Amino acid sequence: MAAYIFRRVLLLVPTLLGIMLLNFAIINAAPGGPVEQVLARIKGTAVDPTARIAGGQGGEVAAARARTGQTSATGSSKYHGSSGIDPAFIAELEKQFGFDKPAPERFVRMVWNFLRFDFGNSFFRDRSVVDLVLDKMPVSISLGIWETLLVYLISIPLGIAKAVRDGSRFDVWTSAAVILGNAIPSFLFAILLIVVFAGGRYLDWFPLRGLTSDDFASLSLGGKVLDYLWHITLPVLSMVIGGFAGLTMLTKNSFLDQIGQQYVVTARAKGLSERRVLYGHVFRNAMLIVIAGFPAAFIGMLFTGALLTEVIFSLDGVGLLGFEAAINRDYPVMFGTLYFFTLLGLLTKLIEDVTYVLVDPRIDFERRD
Repeated sequence: MAAYIFRRVLLLVPTLLGIMLLNFAIINAAPGGPVEQVLARIKGTAVDPTARIAGGQGGEVAAARARTGQTSATGSSKYHGSSGIDPAFIAELEKQFGFDKPAPERFVRMVWNFLRFDFGNSFFRDRSVVDLVLDKMPVSISLGIWETLLVYLISIPLGIAKAVRDGSRFDVWTSAAVILGNAIPSFLFAILLIVVFAGGRYLDWFPLRGLTSDDFASLSLGGKVLDYLWHITLPVLSMVIGGFAGLTMLTKNSFLDQIGQQYVVTARAKGLSERRVLYGHVFRNAMLIVIAGFPAAFIGMLFTGALLTEVIFSLDGVGLLGFEAAINRDYPVMFGTLYFFTLLGLLTKLIEDVTYVLVDPRIDFERRD
């Protein structure tokens, strides 16, 4: 097992480099880079004309307009929206964003910095990428932990119950509920929850925005806990409704597969109770795939897919940060978060393989046929 882990760790390096190179090529080939974003803001055609240039170091957009508004230069054809902008100012922007260097040199420098976990500063926010991510992380962690906990607490007992009652009316009705829940997008369910429970039309029981109230700091410990749970209830419910379907069916099918094995028939023939057979023999083997997949599932729920939920409930998390970085072409934030999540994903797959061996020592990744 040690040799297998060592080989997998060695493979992380070229895999991570390949993914970073692919991301770098795609993102840099996409139109509307940081320089074009600034030019659009100068001309007043961008979505957010009040944003600061290059993390605040280039001054306000108004100052840039004052510097460029007098020129009659045609600008550089290299960028859209450069007409009427002084080429010297565009060259200054390129240098400020690092685009005065060729792409291979920029990629090598980025890799070297990332290996030292130096992600630099945001282009359009006067903060480092690490500080931005750490500031948004509590929201994403809160959503991910609660979603993971509730999904597993619902899916595993429900999957076992469906396997034991396979073909019964309970199995049919719960399957219909699972399929329906899986078919409804989480953001639609979030809107429904707002309409019904957050003052949209009927009841006004839950808050519509934020993770805590404005007076959170002045509340007692018990009040803080209740206030936090009060705010997190609807966002988590909207994410859980579509998250437990796959795990429920995986648990059910895994149990059904094990129930039909010969060792179960033998255990029943020995006179063991059905409960003893189910939880003493079947459970460990059936739960192998569920338990071994937990690290990847936990990381996935922790850091993915809550973008629309964050937007709908005004939760400023990592998902929203990544979306805004993509829209604004904030390359340090984009590349930094992509690198971090890619590395985390690769390590999680390794942890998943190790978990398989810990759960069932019969699995040996060193064996070769």
